[in-house]
Amino acid sequence: MEKFILAFDQGTTSSRAILFNKKSEVVSVAQKEFTQIFPQPGWVEHDPNEIWYTQLSVATEAVIKAGITVKEVTAIGITNQRETTVVWNRTTGEPVYNAIVWQDRRTAGYCDELKAAGKQPEIQQKTGLVIDAYFSATKLKWILDNVKGVRELAEKGEICFGTVDSWLIWKLTSGQVHATDVTNASRTMMYNIHTQEWDENLLSLFNIPKSVLPQVRSSSEIFGYTQQALTAANIPIAGVAGDQQSALFGQMCLKEGMVKNTYGTGCFMLMQTGTKPITSKNNLITTIAWKINGEVYYALEGSVFIAGAVVQWLRDGLGVIRKSADVEALSATVENNGGVYMVPAFAGLGAPYWNQHARGTIVGITRGTTAGHFARAAIESIAYQTMDMLQAMQADSDLTIKELRVDGGATVNNMLMQFQSDILNTKVVRPRITETTALGAAYLAGLATGFWSDLQEIEQYWQRDTAFDPAISSEERTKLAEDWKKAINATAAFV
Repeated sequence: MEKFILAFDQGTTSSRAILFNKKSEVVSVAQKEFTQIFPQPGWVEHDPNEIWYTQLSVATEAVIKAGITVKEVTAIGITNQRETTVVWNRTTGEPVYNAIVWQDRRTAGYCDELKAAGKQPEIQQKTGLVIDAYFSATKLKWILDNVKGVRELAEKGEICFGTVDSWLIWKLTSGQVHATDVTNASRTMMYNIHTQEWDENLLSLFNIPKSVLPQVRSSSEIFGYTQQALTAANIPIAGVAGDQQSALFGQMCLKEGMVKNTYGTGCFMLMQTGTKPITSKNNLITTIAWKINGEVYYALEGSVFIAGAVVQWLRDGLGVIRKSADVEALSATVENNGGVYMVPAFAGLGAPYWNQHARGTIVGITRGTTAGHFARAAIESIAYQTMDMLQAMQADSDLTIKELRVDGGATVNNMLMQFQSDILNTKVVRPRITETTALGAAYLAGLATGFWSDLQEIEQYWQRDTAFDPAISSEERTKLAEDWKKAINATAAFV
């Protein structure tokens, strides 16, 4: 009987499930969008129960689509939107509040207070992170401080905190396992990436009781078994990693200095830096890439908050396109951006600026500006933000990046991929299997259960599909980059 690995890919706007075979080929995919909740400007929430129901339903759908039974699923791998904070009652299993999403800015003021109090050096040294509302600690603190009765319950040990992976593990195991992996823990701003423990001093700083925190495990091991979820059979949950680390693994960036960029709702670039963490001097994040067989690997990361979401905004906010795929054709109606630059700082600016108060800006508009120019400026904004991250990464690592491996939904846009290569002056490589986020989780689960024997076996499955090489002059590249910097300065001036 042929066996398969089922990957849960729980993202910011949709829950997906993908079934992979032994050759790491996609056998079936199911996807379901879920509700985005915006209670106030800058606030973003999800319903944790809706995340669970949509994830469970797509998992069932993927198995049915493949024409197999659940008994043929060897293991489940989970990859998830990171930093998004779920808090639930340990006894009832019910969330005490909506999940506060990584994009949410409600704790920006508190983060400013922490910076003013001089806490940045300690937090960066221990966690590898910058102080920002992006990370989980301040979101958890907000729920403890603002949702009636929750802190009292937490003090009694009745409350569980988790990122989305922990929530799914809890639900899949019917509350038997409260755990996370090192990659997700490293995004909370409470986890010491050197000692690999929850940091007592930081918990004290944020006033967070240790009892709410999940147990931290490696990225590739059996966390537990499903209990009456999907099937009566007990399937091992054996691979867990935050979505960007999972994509780094799925892209087979196993050697020091290899880099991938994922183009999703946001844009996330990671460079694998080996078994020693590099502290960034250029506002990047130092994070855990994965832990396998007792060995921890680290990465440098840059985060762009709004990438593919800028195309969703063109569709839903401005109504200039009917579906996201139309953006490439609309962009092709103009020869260039016509001097229009869009800085989509809808949720502040991420790396390397970390300006949490910035808001979106469009500059260079004339009477001749068309919807095509807006579309082109939106696409190019994704590439420019990636350029800013890559330059910071090269400065931190003292490495010249010769190849960027790319994945995520927006990589189907050839115009974006070509412009990305042009502006970076670097080869951009799109793999044959672009579902690398889910694939990374599948690999981690398959390695833990013997489905794949070792890294050498899975490395052979990574194959190049298309490579994009730079095709513009250095003069044109310099001029475009200079004008982008002017747009960034205009955005900063408006704060």
